[in-house]
Amino acid sequence: MREDESVNTAWFRDGRFRYGVGIEDTFIPHERPGHRKLDLYELTQHYENWRTDLALAADSGAELIRWGIPWYLTEPADGRFEFGWVDDVAAELDRLGLRCIVDLMHYGTPLWLENSFLDPRYPDLVARYASAVATRYRGVFSDYTPLNEPMVNAEWCGYRGSWPPYLTGDSGFVRLAMILVDGMRRTQAAIVAADPGATIVHVEAGYQWVGDHGSRSKVFLDEWRFVMTDLLLGRVGSDHPLHGYLVKNGANQAQLDEFAANPVVPDVMGINYYPGFTRQTFDPTTGRTRPVEAGRDGLVQHVRDYHERYGLPLAITETSRPTPDPQEKIAWLDDVASAAAALRAEGVPLAASFWFPMFDMFEWEYRFDTRPLDEFRIQFGLVDLVRGPDNRLARVPNAAYRHFQQLTGAQPRD
Repeated sequence: MREDESVNTAWFRDGRFRYGVGIEDTFIPHERPGHRKLDLYELTQHYENWRTDLALAADSGAELIRWGIPWYLTEPADGRFEFGWVDDVAAELDRLGLRCIVDLMHYGTPLWLENSFLDPRYPDLVARYASAVATRYRGVFSDYTPLNEPMVNAEWCGYRGSWPPYLTGDSGFVRLAMILVDGMRRTQAAIVAADPGATIVHVEAGYQWVGDHGSRSKVFLDEWRFVMTDLLLGRVGSDHPLHGYLVKNGANQAQLDEFAANPVVPDVMGINYYPGFTRQTFDPTTGRTRPVEAGRDGLVQHVRDYHERYGLPLAITETSRPTPDPQEKIAWLDDVASAAAALRAEGVPLAASFWFPMFDMFEWEYRFDTRPLDEFRIQFGLVDLVRGPDNRLARVPNAAYRHFQQLTGAQPRD
């Protein structure tokens, strides 16, 4: 929180419920045969349209925005920072009065970092980057997410082998998990050292599971979904249900003891929930998982699970429904609003909800394919992306954007 705020007036403790929006900022800049560069700012043309995008965020009535810094462009060479574009964005966010939850890491590392997360310098270097940002923007930015969705990061980089450093299996997952948690711990310490009033917003995906998944039991999966956050918060002792799994797959006991002895606790627990995706089941005919619609009830359960486990102030840091039908998005906006009201009436400290992403995005599978970009568009947005004959992506607010304005109390756009 800011130095001039008491704990009772911090945005996540003042008793108000706030709406936010987010701009999708996945950055996997590494290319190799069969794997294209994945920079969602580039693919959605946010680099060219950032002023329009921020204006749309402000006009929506959102008080908060999740927006990320592309580390690989901001530190293009080891120790050389280029903040020019971020300076401009930060100044505009400040002018518009949007409180930015700065996404410092959204999956990818700079190209010069050898072997990505496996570079032994990674935990120190990501903390150095975080310190540089928090120092430069103190007084403008005050809220930070050290690493978006650590569970997804460890899964895609360490278990599936889809992103650098391309590890696979449980041993790959555990190796990445320990590195990422070490980096998050050092990042949070570096931010607070540079700006003692900063607010830390931890953001996790946290799947829900239906039944066993092949050789993995539901009992295991219901703990596995929390393991990254448990490690960060120092909750993995010898009695933790996954302690044996972690050690068996390469976790260093001395490092586990260090994590447990020196917990790192964020100010806000951010949870991401998508009604048609967060809940997963196992399809024995394909040997793969598939999503299950969970709707409003799934959201309520998701928030309760994190509240009961961690007891921290909460924010729904990502939620939306991908569909070309704005009425389905409007229905989900109303479901989120009613669920939030019911949870808050129960005493759950839910402080905010973010529609994420604010405009359409392109699915990650684009990286692994050769088809044209527009075949990967997912219509998540309150704002549609419409490609014109000049190849520019126009920003076109849809009916769900106007409904969001009604929820926030904003004045409709002309």
